[in-house]
Amino acid sequence: MLSYWEQQSLLQYDYIIIGSGIVGLSTAISLKEREPRARVLVLEREVLPTGASSKNAGFACIGSLTEILADLQTMSTEEVLNLVAMRMAGLRLLRNRLGDDRIGYRENGSYELIGVHEEWALNELEAVNRTLGDLFDEQPAFSLANEKINTFGFAGKQVKALIRNHFEGELHTGKMLRTLIDKAIASGVEIKTGCPVTHIEDFHTVVNVVVPHQLLKEDIIFTCRKLLVCTNAFTRQLLPTEEVIPGRGQVLITAPVKDLRFKGIFHLEEGYYYFREVDGRVLLGGGRQLDFAGETSVDFVFNDRIQHELETLLRTLILPDQPFTIESRWTGIMAFGPTKKPIVRAYTDNIILGVRMGGMGVAIGSMIGEKLAVMATEA
Repeated sequence: MLSYWEQQSLLQYDYIIIGSGIVGLSTAISLKEREPRARVLVLEREVLPTGASSKNAGFACIGSLTEILADLQTMSTEEVLNLVAMRMAGLRLLRNRLGDDRIGYRENGSYELIGVHEEWALNELEAVNRTLGDLFDEQPAFSLANEKINTFGFAGKQVKALIRNHFEGELHTGKMLRTLIDKAIASGVEIKTGCPVTHIEDFHTVVNVVVPHQLLKEDIIFTCRKLLVCTNAFTRQLLPTEEVIPGRGQVLITAPVKDLRFKGIFHLEEGYYYFREVDGRVLLGGGRQLDFAGETSVDFVFNDRIQHELETLLRTLILPDQPFTIESRWTGIMAFGPTKKPIVRAYTDNIILGVRMGGMGVAIGSMIGEKLAVMATEA
C-alpha cells in the first residue's frame, strides 16, 4: 500500500512520456525547454532502452540513392522531400543540442555499394540530384566514387559502382544516448526505469498511467495533464489497433581488423544492409529482407540464416582478402508501416503518439520530439 506522502507528492506530473529512447528523451528535453517549471516524467519498462535507440549502427544519414528511389515508389515526391528534410533538420537539432564531440559525430565519408541488381539506379542519379537540389542549395547529394572500390578493398567483381553521399555522417550511439540522458536529467526531467506501463486512460481532465509495483503487488497510478507515447516498435502492446509493424535488425561486430582499409559508413541494397568502421572493427547489420516474416518480431533472438549471410557478406564482399573474427552480436527492434512516414498525431485529447520511426530514429528522433512537445504545450 502506498503511503499518504507518496500519494500526495510522487505520482502527479504535468507531462509523462512512455519510452526512454531517442524520441522519448528528446521529447522530454523539448518540453523542459518550452516549459522549464513543468514536471516531466519518462517511464522506461526495462533497465535500459529496449528497442533500437541503444542498438543501432550510429548512421547520421539522409538516405542512400537506391533507398530514396524505393521510397519514391510508395510515396509522392513531396512526401519523400519532406522526409529527407526532416532527417536533415533532426540531425541538425541533435548535433546543436548535444554537440558533435559529445556524441562522437564524424564525417568520414558515406557510400553505397552498387551490385549488378542495382546498376539501373546509376541512370537515375542525376534525376535524384535534381529532385533533391533545393534541399542542398543545388549541390549534388550523390556522385560516383568508383576509384575507391579497390582502395577500400571490396570485391571488385561484385561491386559494380560506388556512390558517395555528400551529406551524411556517423556518430557513437552509446555516447549520444548517454548525453541525451545527462541533458534530460540536468534539465529537471525524472527518469524511472523498470516501469512497464500496462494501461493508459484519458479522463479528459487527467490521464492515468498504470504501472504494476512488483513488491507491493498492486498498481501504481501516475497522473498527468498530457501523455506522450514514444514506444516505437512496442506500441501495439499498449495500443493494439495502431498500424505499427516491428522489424528486427540483426547486427554483428568484428574484433579489430589489421590494416582495415576503409572508414565511414556504407549502404547496400536500399539500405537493407549497412556497415561501418568502429575503432578499427567492422560493424555490419541488416538482412531483414531475407526473412521479413521471421523478423517481424519483438523477440530479441538471433536469426541464424541472417547471421550466416552477414558473415558471408563480410567474407566475400567487404573483407575478401582479410582475416577477421566476430567479437559480438546483438539485435534491435525497429518499427515500420506501409510508408516511411512516422505516426505523429493525437490519440485522444490528452494522449499524443510519436511512433513508427521506420529505422530513422537517429536522424528524425530529435525533430519528432520537438513536434510532440509543441503539440502537447500548444493544445
